[in-house]
Amino acid sequence: MTSSELWTRETAERYDAGEAEMSSAAVLGPTLAFLAELAGDGRALEFAIGTGRVGVPLRERGVPVAGVELSEHMAAVLRRKIDEDTLPVVIGDMATTVVPGEFALVYLVYNTITNLLTQDEQVECFRNAARHLRPGGRFVIELGVPQLRFLPPGQVAVPFDVSERHLGFDTFDLVEQILVSHHFTHDGDDGRYRRATSRHRYAWPAELDLMARIAGLELERRVADWDGAPFTQDSAKHISVWRKPA
Repeated sequence: MTSSELWTRETAERYDAGEAEMSSAAVLGPTLAFLAELAGDGRALEFAIGTGRVGVPLRERGVPVAGVELSEHMAAVLRRKIDEDTLPVVIGDMATTVVPGEFALVYLVYNTITNLLTQDEQVECFRNAARHLRPGGRFVIELGVPQLRFLPPGQVAVPFDVSERHLGFDTFDLVEQILVSHHFTHDGDDGRYRRATSRHRYAWPAELDLMARIAGLELERRVADWDGAPFTQDSAKHISVWRKPA
């Protein structure tokens, strides 16, 4: 089903080090509080759980968490942190893989729905979330707003990070709604940069709302960050919550 690019062992092994800032208490604190409140006394399912950046500390807060992960290499890194009985993970794609039981919360963070490179697959991801939710349960997505406002006529690239150790920019295919993220990372002290690229299908908030309606979900709220700031036309990302009718 999935067109997602598969994370390799090499990428999985260096993932946590590269995302140290995103794993900090300052970043994770509001994220975990937001998700734990929605889960309540129920179970949570993380699509594309990766190395467990969010799922492991959420489980440590007392929320029963299960995961779906396409890359066995990413799941292997997670497994070093927590055992299968405490946080079970099913290897498979987030558009079709079914995990036993019902959940109060299904969540998909850090732009990961864009790893599905077709609209049909993204719709199926919503349907799969709805399939797992109990009545009244929520589906949460964290997703950046496409930065097309920064593109002057004739330009197709937008930088998103220019720092001492990393250069990053996105290039856009406006017809296919595909962006390619380009990363140049300075490894070691020899002056060399490691290059990596990844493809993503970007989607607008209104497009996601229509996908949710197709899956039988209703938009409950949309905010600009995990702290709950209002979502505006200038917001760089959104946290959207859809509810399965009771």
